[in-house]
Formats: sequence, C-alpha cells, structure tokens
Amino acid sequence: MKITRYGNLVQLTRVWAFNSFIVIEDDSLTLVDTNFSGSAKGILKAAAQLDKPIKRIVLTHADPDHIGSLDKLYEALPDVEVIASEREAIRMSGDNRLLPGEPEGKINKAKMPETKPTLTANDGDHIGSLQVIATPGHSVGHIAFLDTRDYTLIAGDAMGTVFRTIVAGELVRPFPFSAMVTWHKPTALASVKKMRALNPARLAVGHGPVLENPLEEMDRAIQRAERLFGTGNESLANAG
Repeated sequence: MKITRYGNLVQLTRVWAFNSFIVIEDDSLTLVDTNFSGSAKGILKAAAQLDKPIKRIVLTHADPDHIGSLDKLYEALPDVEVIASEREAIRMSGDNRLLPGEPEGKINKAKMPETKPTLTANDGDHIGSLQVIATPGHSVGHIAFLDTRDYTLIAGDAMGTVFRTIVAGELVRPFPFSAMVTWHKPTALASVKKMRALNPARLAVGHGPVLENPLEEMDRAIQRAERLFGTGNESLANAG
C-alpha cells in the first residue's frame, strides 16, 4: 500500500489507482472508505504510524472497492463509528429499490458487508473537521467531505483523476469503471457543480492522484460532462 501525505490528509493507494484516506484530527483519525477486500492490514499499519486511534470510518458510498475491507476493520476496531449517508444506509441494508422522486437508473447491486452503519449523516452535517456534502449521481446516496480547515475535498467517486479529471459517468479507457457503474449521470454532474462552488483547494478522489488547486481541472471536466450528459441543472435539487 502506497502512503502519501498532504497536510492533514493521508492517501492510501492500492493497485496504483484505488484510494482510501485518513484524515488526521487533533486526537484521533477518520478513515474515509476502506478500499477493496484485503486492505485492512495496510490501513491499520498506516494508522499505527500516525500514533492516533481510528475513531470513525466514514463511507462515500457502498461500492465494493470502497467498503470491501469494512468487516475486517470493524472486527479489529469494534468500538469504531461507521458512518454513511441515510440514503446509502438503505442500500447497505440490501434494498436496491429507488425512492419516490429519484430518477431511473441502474443501481450497482453489489454484495454488502455484514457491518452496517452505526450512524448516518446528511448534507451539511459535520463529522470532526469534515463537512458532509450530498453528492448523489455515481450512487444514490453518495456523499463527499470537505475538510473545513484547509478546504480539501474528498470526493469519493463523484469525480476521478485517472488519466484525466472526469465527472462520474464519463468513459475513460482503459479505466472504464466509472461509466459502467454510475447510477445517474445528470445528477452526478449537478453534484460536481455543487462541489465546484465550494472552491476546494485540494481534490482527493477514489481513483487517481490528488490534485492541488483543482478548479481549472474541475471546470474542464464539467464542461466536457455538459456536452456528454446535458447541463445537469435539472438535477440540482437531487444533489441536496
């Protein structure tokens, strides 16, 4: 597992493009996503080097490469808080039905871990230094996190930076997974516009390198997505 630090953010990377993150708080650590199965040992080793306990695990969404090591981590850390959005918690219960008002799209019916959220969070909530940003589109209950200390945006799979910076749903070869499993592309675009309005100073994503001063790259990704998906404006209400 490759470990890269950016201020209060530690990026943990497996197989060159699959990321989870540790956010360093004053007295504890927040783990954002758990990477795919088999990552628990490396995550715990990285946390031990920071000499602070993992207090909470927060999930951007419940795809296998983001929750794959949740059960093993919870087994090792039985007192840890596990936090997802209310909407994604429904998905994690095994209920893949769309709720009233949600646009038609294909929900990724992945196998869910036995571990379920102990807490849920909604748009605008604060988890330590992180502000919760509702960013549906890639998944129905996707959330991102803004570190209010330095404006680092942890965007999960709402965006990607493998080969080029994209809005979830754009096809990038030879890394096509975002296009394959994004639930509703116009909603994903609306969510990225919402994140861009926050003027983040750093962009950290589930797949690809961290970007410093990412606004121009985000703008280019938005413009390209508008050509591919439409403006996304009709989905802004769904972005929270």
